[in-house]
Amino acid sequence: MKNNLLFDFIVDKSSKSVFVTKEFDAELSLVWDAFTKPEILDQWWAPKPYASKTKYMNFEVGGRRFYAMVGPEGQEHWGIQEYTSISPKTNFKYMNAFADKDENPSLPGSDWDLNFSQQNEITKVRITIKNDSLERMEKMIEMGFKEGFTMTLNYLGEMFADHKK
Repeated sequence: MKNNLLFDFIVDKSSKSVFVTKEFDAELSLVWDAFTKPEILDQWWAPKPYASKTKYMNFEVGGRRFYAMVGPEGQEHWGIQEYTSISPKTNFKYMNAFADKDENPSLPGSDWDLNFSQQNEITKVRITIKNDSLERMEKMIEMGFKEGFTMTLNYLGEMFADHKK
């Protein structure tokens, strides 16, 4: 396992964007699957003590993932990812929004652009999250997005490390 893997998290208020770059000591196909298959996503997509629970996921352009972050007391925080573009193993984009349990989105949401590349056995994921408003981005950051997303990406890295053992 390599310990010197890149991890960057940049908040740019002028563009209302968050830029995350994370390297994983894993083959690209494994990393791609971790981001695109619900049974794997649910193992790492929520910061502890929360758990991710996908109600359904249709990974195709125009498809959706409807999921909840479930807290230790059973409280559910729902989200929708609506896929707008997919280039297998290199890129996918989606609109992300909070929602209620009946799938009614709480707009505005944010646009996610995920790019995947591999060099040797290291896979790099570059994520750009563009928000419609500075207010939404600041709310996302205030809710602990940086800490939570950092934690979840680190869980994913640990899963890959355990896979190599």
